[in-house]
Amino acid sequence: MTTEAVSAATGQGAWPQLRRLWRVARVLAHILLGFVLALVFGAFWAPYRPVVRRIARWWLQHLLGILNVQVTVQGAPPVAGHFLVANHVSWLDIPVLAAQTDVYFLSKAEVRNWPLIGHLAAAAGTLFIRRGSGESRQKAEEIAGHLRNGHNILVFPEGTTTDGRSVRRFFRQLFTAPLLAQAPVQPVALRYRDRHGEPDRGIAFINDDAFHTHLWAMLLRDDVPVTVTFGEPVIATDETPEMLSQQCHRTVLQAVTGH
Repeated sequence: MTTEAVSAATGQGAWPQLRRLWRVARVLAHILLGFVLALVFGAFWAPYRPVVRRIARWWLQHLLGILNVQVTVQGAPPVAGHFLVANHVSWLDIPVLAAQTDVYFLSKAEVRNWPLIGHLAAAAGTLFIRRGSGESRQKAEEIAGHLRNGHNILVFPEGTTTDGRSVRRFFRQLFTAPLLAQAPVQPVALRYRDRHGEPDRGIAFINDDAFHTHLWAMLLRDDVPVTVTFGEPVIATDETPEMLSQQCHRTVLQAVTGH
C-alpha cells in the first residue's frame, strides 16, 4: 500500500483513533477466541472434520464484520471437489474467500512458522509447499487426493500480490493436480473498488508493505467493499497444464479488468 493510500485512509480527530483502538481490541479478542475454538474442537489435529469447517467459516465471517468488509458474491461457489484459482491482491483475500465456501488453501511453507497466523493456517487445513524444493509432483499428487475426497482447494497462481488493476500470468505447474484428479477448475476474481469505482489502492498488499502497518491503516475505514466472482467451472480433460492455466487466466483477467 502506498504512502498516499495510507494517508487517505487515516482519520482525523480523537474519535476515529478511539474507534480504531476499539477494533484492535475486537480483532485480538476474536483471534484468541479462534485459538480456543480450535483447541476445543480439535482443529489443530483434525482440521478436515465438518464441525471444524463450520466453525471456521463462522469465525471468518465475524472477522470480516469486525473489519467492516462488505462482500458481494457473483456466480455460484463450488460444492465439493473443485480446484479454484484466484487473483491475489491482499492478505484479506484469504478470509474473504474462505468465508464464502468450504475451501482449503495452498501456501508457501514459511507461513507455517509465522506467529499466530501460521498456527491458524494449519488449523484451517492449509496445505504447505516449499518452493523450488523438487516436491512439486508429490504435492500435486497430495492435492489430487484431496480433490478426489471432495475437498475444494484454492490457489493463487500468480505467486504474488498485485495492485488489483491487472492479473499476472499463472504458473502452469499448479494446474497438474486437477488434471491428475480430473477435477473441475473454477476461476475466481477478486475486485476491491474505492468510492470512485477504481481499484482500491489502500487494500493492495504489495512491495514492502508490513502486515501490521496495513492492518493499522485499514482499521480506520468505514467500509471495505469487495466483489467475488465465481466463474463457470472448467472440466479438465485433454488439456495440458499450460492450456488450462491460460484459459483460467483469461477468465479471471476479463472479470477483473472488463476486457
